[in-house]
Amino acid sequence: MILEQAILNIKAGKSAEFEKAFSDAQEIIKSAKGYISHNLQRSIDSADRYLLLIKWQTINDHVNGFRNSPEYQNWKKLLHDFYQPFPEVVHFEKIENLSSELIL
Repeated sequence: MILEQAILNIKAGKSAEFEKAFSDAQEIIKSAKGYISHNLQRSIDSADRYLLLIKWQTINDHVNGFRNSPEYQNWKKLLHDFYQPFPEVVHFEKIENLSSELIL
């Protein structure tokens, strides 16, 4: 499993519009091959900043699959105009013996 992470800095005053657009865009990502889950969190320290985490089965599912798909063009149309600056996307993999998760 791969974890994609992006800090999304949204143009000032556009957060409500961004959240509405993301509500539609999440349906696109959920249908992508290799998609596992996603989580969007709003910063409590900095207005108009979000953390997006997406779990993929493989990095190829994201980088070569989703980003080269027609669906990605729709994702871009919905979201990319909100970013300032454009986010850096980073991929991570879990280190099994150095990770823990509490299931509630």
